[in-house]
Amino acid sequence: MAQPNTSSANRVAGEPLYIVEPQIPHTHTFILLHGLGSNGEKFGAELLETGITSSGYNFTALFPYARFVFPTSKRRRATGFGRSMLTQWFDNVRLEDPSYRKERQLDGLSESAREIREIIANELQKVKPENLILGGLSQGCAMSLAVLLSLEHPVAGYIGMSGYLTFQSDLEMAVAQDDDQDDNPFEVDEQTSTVKAQTIQRDILSLCLLKSPSQDGTALQTPIFLGHGDADDKIPVALGKSAAQLMRDAEYAVDWRCYEDQGHWYKIPDEIDDIVSFITSKVGWVSVKPAS
Repeated sequence: MAQPNTSSANRVAGEPLYIVEPQIPHTHTFILLHGLGSNGEKFGAELLETGITSSGYNFTALFPYARFVFPTSKRRRATGFGRSMLTQWFDNVRLEDPSYRKERQLDGLSESAREIREIIANELQKVKPENLILGGLSQGCAMSLAVLLSLEHPVAGYIGMSGYLTFQSDLEMAVAQDDDQDDNPFEVDEQTSTVKAQTIQRDILSLCLLKSPSQDGTALQTPIFLGHGDADDKIPVALGKSAAQLMRDAEYAVDWRCYEDQGHWYKIPDEIDDIVSFITSKVGWVSVKPAS
């Protein structure tokens, strides 16, 4: 395995990026976000060490040409944990019910989205969009899904584990909204479900609204993998399943997998096998070793 190198380059604020450089010339990049209370190094090191396929390979062995980028969120007051200071992408009052006091999430969502979008932009100076995978675990999944919906272009793929969508009811209302509603303040020329989801998501993240939003200016062509354990006691599997359905309603292609007797983590080797299969079959990247 390549030795991990940490770097503060391309980081707007907060902790440095935890980066594992490729073993051979760099052509592809993963950007993966940690969960609440963790950090880029802890999550990244553990994923690359323990995320083993049934054939015994990890991600760096399977994709030696890829650079792995693990950002760390800022420390913020966690309302759901007695206002203690925790690394979190946004403040989530109730893990099991992200809709509760959801307004508390807005500041963190907006600030984190801008940082993550800048990390993506910096990586896209090195690789093509079709060579970049975005994703995350738990709250990192929720954060990166929000960023994905806001993008003006597709990326190679998206990988989410044990996660959910923030402001899901708002997104559902936007996607289901009839095109003939003249009083829609976010009305755009092309009222596809994808564009509606992008428009409301950008508003939630306090990003500028696009002057001429269109289907081609979204992340629609990004294939999505979402995995979740049915015994998750922190983020109920129903939240992951409803997130997958919302993304499908927004016309995204979603590969949803539920893992029996799995708690709040990725299932080894089953979920790792499925992720690698998704990357090779749906994203189209080449694995240099057999995944399973």
